[in-house]
Amino acid sequence: MRYKITIIATLIGLAVCAFNYTGYDPHNMVFFMFSVPAWFADMFMDIHNVSVLLMYALTVLTWALLGFITDLIIARDRRKNSSTA
Repeated sequence: MRYKITIIATLIGLAVCAFNYTGYDPHNMVFFMFSVPAWFADMFMDIHNVSVLLMYALTVLTWALLGFITDLIIARDRRKNSSTA
């Protein structure tokens, strides 16, 4: 199985965190649009009390997990198509 989507999704997560960390996202708009853990943290607690590094790590891990699940679905589909051919 190839992990192409996992790598791309992880890079997207890293890019979102790097963009926020560099200060080009002063109001955290991009970060909150693309960070799934930030959505849940904001719903259940005050976001100002959450560690920024923890949010960055969870964001990258979430994007990597989404990419891995996508790779699993693609591999299963390819396996199914090759067995029927």
